[in-house]
Amino acid sequence: MTSATTPPRTAAAPAFCGIVPPHLLSRLAGSSLHVAQAARRTLTADARHRQARGAVPWVGERHLAPPTVTGRADDRSIFDDHDTEHLPGSQVRAEGGPATGDASADEAYDGLGATFDFYLKVYDRWSVDGQGLPLKGTVHYGVQYDNAFWNGSQMVFGDGDGAVFGRFTDAVDVIGHELTHGVTQYTANLVYRGQSGALNESVSDCFGSMVKQYQLGQDAADADWLIGAGLFLPSVRGVALRSMKDPGTAYDDPHLGKDPQPAAMSGYVDTTTDDGGVHINSGIPNRAFYLAATAIGGKSWEGAGAVWYDVLTSPSLPAAATFATFGTATVHAAEARFGRRSRQANAVAAAWREVGVSVHS
Repeated sequence: MTSATTPPRTAAAPAFCGIVPPHLLSRLAGSSLHVAQAARRTLTADARHRQARGAVPWVGERHLAPPTVTGRADDRSIFDDHDTEHLPGSQVRAEGGPATGDASADEAYDGLGATFDFYLKVYDRWSVDGQGLPLKGTVHYGVQYDNAFWNGSQMVFGDGDGAVFGRFTDAVDVIGHELTHGVTQYTANLVYRGQSGALNESVSDCFGSMVKQYQLGQDAADADWLIGAGLFLPSVRGVALRSMKDPGTAYDDPHLGKDPQPAAMSGYVDTTTDDGGVHINSGIPNRAFYLAATAIGGKSWEGAGAVWYDVLTSPSLPAAATFATFGTATVHAAEARFGRRSRQANAVAAAWREVGVSVHS
């Protein structure tokens, strides 16, 4: 997919990408639950971060200066915001330091490390920018903040409201998801609107799920393919924020509503909210990845994951890629990696066709 004549990728302002979609927070904010106010505060904070992120210029990894530090050491720092919104807060743990005894701080430290190790050991990628960017995380952000996000330079975690959401450091796939937004920021820079925005979200779900699978030593067939399992507290009728295996089935709750994700193009949602439904329509490429990974079998990061990574890091992928553009690119990448008539390439093509996306070999 790489060509010496490939034009430089169009630069676009990076977007604010929280793990909890705005449509879910809006339902919670309008509910009769006593934590509705926490959801409203979260939406307000997210809007502020969204505006701040829109003013940050994109710098792709091809334009970064060569690293000045050699080696492949992790470099983590964890900060405590003490229920304020003044990032980064006070440092409570540095790389190699002892556990703090604070579950949020120690989970964030471990999750950053798990994601760093995954990208380094599986794809030889040195941190999210490929150049050894130190990983920072802030915990205890805001009061009952119902989200976690990557702000372009660090991770930020809320504690949840204690009724619907628990602490956001509790799910390693959430940390993998958000740090993968950093990887996308430095590579494909997929425009955060419409189908390219849904692909941006889907890529983070795919790699977030693989971080969890890698940590657990699971084959694709053994994984739960849930994103954010454990974030919902027992009062919620739901198992996770999203299901890659069965989009639209992750939750069905009287206060939060029903999971709106479609599993195929026949259910594609045209909307002006959520940047054109980026957290909704991501269910379609999510399921394509699940289908490809399980059809190929074995470790997902060695099959479908390797193909998706090849496409994400290719300079020929348009920043405004559609599902069909991205799907076709994965077929070509699978053919390049495994062979034109290989079982793996056929599985990738079949996965996209099953979700109603037309691809070409």
